[in-house]
Parts: sequence; C-alpha cells; structure tokens
Amino acid sequence: MRIPLDYYRILGLPNQATSEQLRQAHRDRTLQLPRREYSEAAIATRKSLLDQAYAVLSNPEQRQDYDESFLASTYELESNPPEGLADDALDVNTPTIEIDDRQLIGALLVLQELGEYELVLRLGRPYLSSGTTNLRDGRFGDPKLVLPDIVLTVALSCLELGREQWHQGQYENAAEALETGQELLLREGLFASVRHEIGSDLYKLRPYRILELLALPIEHNNDRQQGIRLLKDMLHERGGIDGAGNDQSGLSIDDFLRFIQQLRGYLTAEEQQTLFEEESRRPSAVATYLAVYALLGRGFAQQQPALIRRAKAMLARLGSRQDVHLEQAVCALLLGQTEEASRVLELSQEYEQIAFIRENSQGSPDLLPGLCLYAERWLQDEVFPHFRDLAKQQALLKSYFSDEQVQAYLEELPTEAESRHDWSLTQSWNRRQEEATQDSKIATRNGRSTGAVSVEQFGSRAATATLTSAAGSTVVTLSPAERFANRSSEGSLQEVKSPVGRNPSVRRSPGGDASESGKANRSGVQADAVPSRRGEGSTGRNRLPILLLGVAAAGLLGFILIKSVRSLIGSSTSPASEPLLVQLDQPVVPLPEASEAASISGEMNQATAQAVLDAWYSAKQAAMGQTHSPEKLAQILAEPKLTEWQRNSEEAKRDNLAIQYEHSLKIDSVDVSQTDPNQAIVSATVTEIRKYFQGSQPSDTQTDRDMQVQYTMVRQDNQWRIKDWE
Repeated sequence: MRIPLDYYRILGLPNQATSEQLRQAHRDRTLQLPRREYSEAAIATRKSLLDQAYAVLSNPEQRQDYDESFLASTYELESNPPEGLADDALDVNTPTIEIDDRQLIGALLVLQELGEYELVLRLGRPYLSSGTTNLRDGRFGDPKLVLPDIVLTVALSCLELGREQWHQGQYENAAEALETGQELLLREGLFASVRHEIGSDLYKLRPYRILELLALPIEHNNDRQQGIRLLKDMLHERGGIDGAGNDQSGLSIDDFLRFIQQLRGYLTAEEQQTLFEEESRRPSAVATYLAVYALLGRGFAQQQPALIRRAKAMLARLGSRQDVHLEQAVCALLLGQTEEASRVLELSQEYEQIAFIRENSQGSPDLLPGLCLYAERWLQDEVFPHFRDLAKQQALLKSYFSDEQVQAYLEELPTEAESRHDWSLTQSWNRRQEEATQDSKIATRNGRSTGAVSVEQFGSRAATATLTSAAGSTVVTLSPAERFANRSSEGSLQEVKSPVGRNPSVRRSPGGDASESGKANRSGVQADAVPSRRGEGSTGRNRLPILLLGVAAAGLLGFILIKSVRSLIGSSTSPASEPLLVQLDQPVVPLPEASEAASISGEMNQATAQAVLDAWYSAKQAAMGQTHSPEKLAQILAEPKLTEWQRNSEEAKRDNLAIQYEHSLKIDSVDVSQTDPNQAIVSATVTEIRKYFQGSQPSDTQTDRDMQVQYTMVRQDNQWRIKDWE
C-alpha cells in the first residue's frame, strides 16, 4: 500500500540534510519512543520505517534515485500547494512511499508524531468502521494488537487536534474532535487513561464553548440553546452559581463568578430571567439578585409591571437577612406604590444614595425629581448594558408610566393596606438590626459611608479587599470577618453601593446633555407623572421612592463572594471602560500547552534538560510557596524525590512556612545512557536564592552560588522526570 509520506519527513529532515545529520536524526528518532500504551509490534513497525528511510538516504546512489523519482513534485507543491487532499487522503502531487501492509500502524504513528492529525483520522478511521477493511484477517498483523494500536493512534490524534483547535479559539471544533476520540474509546472499551485525559479536556473546554455559542447571532437559536444547556450542566454539577461542587472545569468560585459576569452580556433579559429564577430556588442569594436584576430590566423595558411585582416578591424573601430597602423602594415606585416606597426608603441605610437623591431634589417639595433622575441613569447605564437585547434601548420613566397597559395593571393592584405585608418583613428586620448598625451611622456622620449589608453567605473566602466607590472618593477596607463566613453558616459581607451620578454637580437629561440645574424635572418626568393608585396619597415626602437597584450594579453579583464586589456586576463605570475579567481570547483555565508537553517528552538534549529543570523550579515554587500546592510535583519528579518533596510541602504548610525561589542555571552536559535510552544524567551550574517567610513575614534569605549539580533523569509515561540529584 502507498502512504502520503517521504523518507525525509519520516526522519524529520530537509532534503538538503548531510550524512551526519541523517545519522543523528535516525538515532534520535529511534530513541524517542511513543507512549507506553502502544504494543511492542507498533514500536517495531515504526522503527522499521525509520530504518528503511535511513537505509535509502544513507546510500548515495539510492538517495539520488529516490530524489529524482519521489521528490520532483515537492517544488511544485511549494509553489502551488493543493487546497486539500483527495478523499482517499492522497493527492497526485503528494510524495508517497510504498510500505508493507504490516507497517500501517507504524506509518500512522509517524504521521501523528509529525502533527498530521487530520490525515491520521482520514487514513485510520476507515479501518475501524464496520463494513470496511477487516483487520481480523491478519493482513496488517496480529488482530489483537493492530486494532488497539490503530484505535489509540486515532484517539490521540483527536486529542491533539482538539488541543490545537482549542489554542486557535475554535472551541466547538475542538469539542467535536475530542468527543470523536472519546466515543471511539468508549465504543471499543480501550485505554481508560486516555479516555479520562480527553474527558478532562472536554470539561475544561466547556466554559469557552458556552461563551462561543452564546456569542453567536440571535438567529442561531439551536446553537445558543446548546450553550445554555452546557451552562445548566455546569451549574448542576457545581450546585449553583455559588456552589462548591466540582464541574471539573478548573474554575474556582471566583473564576466562575467572573465567568457568569462575562456571559451575561451574551444573554437576553428573558434568557437571564428564566435561568436565574430557576437557580434562585436552590436557594441561592446570588441567583436571586440576578433574577431580580433581569425581572426589573425586562419589566421596565417591555412595560410589564407583572415582572416587577415578581422581583419585589423575591426581594421580600431576602429582606430578613439583608438591607434591600432601596431595591424594594424601586419596585414600589415602578408599581405606583409611592407611600410604600417612601416608608421602605426611610429604613434604608444607604446614606450616600439617599444624599444623592436629596441633592437632586433641591427646590422641590419632595424627592421625586432626584429619584427619577437616579432611576433613569441607573437603568440606562447599569441595568440595560448587561442584557443583549436591552443594551441599546433608552430608559425613560415617562414612556413607562404613560403606557396604557402599565396604567391598567397598576390600577388593578391591591390597595395600600393589602400590599403592606410585602415590606413589613424588612421593617422588622431593621428593628432587629438597629443596634448592629450604629457603627455605620457614626461613620456616616464622620463623612464615611460603609454601605454594609448583612447577607446569607454561601461562599468561603479568606482575604481582605479594599473597594473604591464610583465617585473615587470613598475607600472601604473589608476585613475577612466582615466579608467572609464559613460555608455552613450565615455571615456578613460588605458591599459598596454608590450613586450613579459620579459628580452630583453635573446633571444629565434623558438625551445625555449635562445641566447645572439641580431643581425639578431633571429626568424629563414631572412629579405628577408617577401615578398615585387608590388608597395612596400624592403629596409629601412619603410619595418618594428610590430606584436603587442601580446600586446593585455592584450589588447583584456584587454581594457574592468576590474580592472586588463591583468588578463583577459592573460598577457605575461604563462597561466599555472596564474590560471583562474573562474573555474569549484570554481563557480563565490555562490551556494545555502542546509545545511545553513536547519539550519535556522529546529527545533528551540540552533544550529538553533546560525545560525539565525549569519545570522543576516552577513546581518547587508552587509546592513551597504561600499556596503550598504540590500538584505539579507529580508531573516532574519521580521516586524517591517525589515522596520526599510532597512531604516537604505538607510540613511547610503545617508550620506556616513559605519559601520563594529565584534561580539561574546553565546546562553543562547531557549524557543519555547507552544501555537504557530512558535514563540520562544532566550536569548543571545552578545559583539559587531562597527567601523564607513565616506566615507573611520575611524571616531569612539564603544564597547558594555556582553549585555543581548532577541530576538523574528518567523517562516515565513519555515524559522526562527528575529521579535524584547530587
């Protein structure tokens, strides 16, 4: 049979290679063994191809004949490359060689090592399909060995092709390649370890697939729904947005919250409402806030006050644990319940926001002008941008309240007495928390606003965060005790909420024009434009609600466990001015670097030795540093050093000791064993600086300069590891 290879490619050389280069390449390729899962027969057929290529090219006469007959078409290919191979994987201009049928697996192995993954699939898969060439007749060798070897080669090509496409940002194509390999291994019931490796990549790839699918145009409904299904699978495995379950994506709680923030911009208001309402039933305070956000955004933009009423009911469930009075006042305003809005407003401890509204109501008998200005700014700048279908809409209270369907719905709502229960829970909660909030009131009188909010805490965190308000003037330092609590109990979390208006002296009309007038009608809505329903008065301060879900620009995702609460939900800064923390071209999960893997698994030379030692210092830094993460040790150390350094990491963690390493090294020599090509001795000159820390406090520094170190390295699982050193 003929295969699309030539002898130069088999040895990995250009056709101008010298005799010495041929000899060295043949030796190196022979010593570089494939993965341990391959049979001895596969390794032998691969070696026979290497020997065959070397035998022809090392003989001057045979090489000359070969060049004339097989490589003449190479120059034509270089000047006019074909668009693709023919269906049988052979192109008329592609150099080929004739091989024995029993060398098929060796040829596939060589093609895979050359990175010709798609060609391996095209050549190998037909032999695995029913109704095609039968491997069981012995034509290609022992059927018990040939079938597993071809399955392994095809599966590994799927794995490497998937990783290659992953790096290129082709996430769905990558998933298709990985799933093809996984299904093949499942069908044949072979190589569980390789199947696990592919499955691990698929789990880590899933967040990027979700973003890619959701970013598609709205008309690609089937693909976008597939993205939502994948997202729901992740949520189920994690136990919710703020859950601690393992979805095997490698995303920490922080990373997953950033991921949720990233994808919100690709979802419509309706999609977010459906998703987060369902998640809120776990229960989840994070999902509840996001659902309220979606209900309010959609209810206002689409003139559906029934959705706003649902948002108000969800806030009532949170009211026993958290100060959500401003958000409840917002809902009451949009439902025309001005007296209730005013009562709930008086319970709020969001002094900075209240001051903003009052300042923008100067000269008016009530706070309604400031409230309307705040509401429109917040809806326009903080709510709508987080929904794909609302991002370009304009928020106008006048349009909302003048809608006939809105007016009809508000007229049918219960009277003031009937609706009083919705906010009574938060009123009693405020009385219970009155003593605990005295510090906040004192701080406010001194010119500071903490914006403290007590919440149900589902995430365990352990760091101190410093947040700056949108105005750039208020800095709040949150201690671990204030922000984080044990996952099994309730805790408290600090949340910064600041006015949408960054500069209170500058007012903006609905059209965006700045105005120095701080008087009435700043939002384009007269006080009387907010309907007063039956049973409610229409004058005095009690008519004045506050639309402050805008505060939850830092408060919806903001109240969730993140180092910077505001960076997740989007603070009052324009979204365009703060890049998202998770981007399609900047993955949260480190991608498996094919080049890095190859650098410690290939032929042992100075470059490989350098890569192994660099990987060792990286693993040592992680194991002995502040995080005490010993996972990388198993990837670079062999016994007995592996157990020794895993124990060192455990002891350092127990003693609260950390070491920071700085090093430089020069490879002096590399000596591969003549009797065992999987063992090597590497000599290096090393300078190492060790900085010791007790807790977070520096305690000592030690330096060893120009040490002569001899490393014993072994190749295990096709990767070089350090076994010992002197």
